[in-house]
Amino acid sequence: MNNYPFGSSFHSYPRTDFDLESGIPIKRSRKPKNPSFRMLKSLGNRFHHYFKLHPLMALFIALSFSITILIILSFYGSQHRTTENGYVKLDLSLNDYPFPKLRNLVMVAGHSIYTSSSCGKIEKEDSWFLESYQKNPGQAATFVTHIQEGVQIVASDDSSLLLFSGGETRKDAGPRSEAQSYWAVADSKGWFGKQESVKWRALTEEHARDSFENLLFSVCRFRELTGTYPQNITVVSYDFKEERFAHLHRSAIGFPESRFFYAGTPAASNSKAAALKGEELVRTQFTRDPYGCRGSLYHKKLKRDPFHRSIPYPNGCPEIEALFRYCGATPFPGTLPWA
Repeated sequence: MNNYPFGSSFHSYPRTDFDLESGIPIKRSRKPKNPSFRMLKSLGNRFHHYFKLHPLMALFIALSFSITILIILSFYGSQHRTTENGYVKLDLSLNDYPFPKLRNLVMVAGHSIYTSSSCGKIEKEDSWFLESYQKNPGQAATFVTHIQEGVQIVASDDSSLLLFSGGETRKDAGPRSEAQSYWAVADSKGWFGKQESVKWRALTEEHARDSFENLLFSVCRFRELTGTYPQNITVVSYDFKEERFAHLHRSAIGFPESRFFYAGTPAASNSKAAALKGEELVRTQFTRDPYGCRGSLYHKKLKRDPFHRSIPYPNGCPEIEALFRYCGATPFPGTLPWA
């Protein structure tokens, strides 16, 4: 039976929440609306109203805005491209490169790291980090001869770039590269009287771990510095390595024989026999594995990277990226810029 007076209402579900223990009503405050949301909503309403009044003009404004955004994105994309290996490279005009007028590459292959704190002992064996097979009287002088030969060749050709090539290949020598060692020695000798002519166009390639990489990486480094690939290449090393460089390595990168030159200097007189024997073995290995990417040559390269340096190539020479990735017993079958 209803105990409430007639006409009175019963609210079975009150609008106000109560605290269950005290019975006191709980007041809930409304959250204020975000002012930014209000502004956006207001702008949206205005644009909608304007669109109804002037549909053609509104369409033109929207189209103009979209084209502007596309132009900005297109410009940004053309300036910054990301390669497959994750590096970002810039699309530069030829004049944006440091040495756009240099056309010929002279590469001096590094064979050791200079460890002395004084540059006055460059022809002393104890100033260099030498492997057991290199510890021969006169060995240090052969390194200096290579450096001087490279400087002299570049001095006689105004359109050539000198690169000293060789990475941080010896753990006990510390994080110092062969290339920087050779550059420092040349600088300490005043560039053998050719400083004004040569120093400004003498640089380094500091990642190579063997003779094939000396050549391939230097070609890529040349592209980084000049914006083009070399018209002519001259390699400076020991005379007994000429067959390895001028035939095996040159053929592996498909560079024309008529544009490839070799400047060989003799080994120390008392180490020549052992050097020739060792060179015969290495030539045999590169004949079977021209790109040094398998077996003993590959493992030798790993040992010559004690600090696990990341190799930036072929980021600076995208046209020959496929050559860097190639690992085969036959010559690279693809197209090359100099072929």
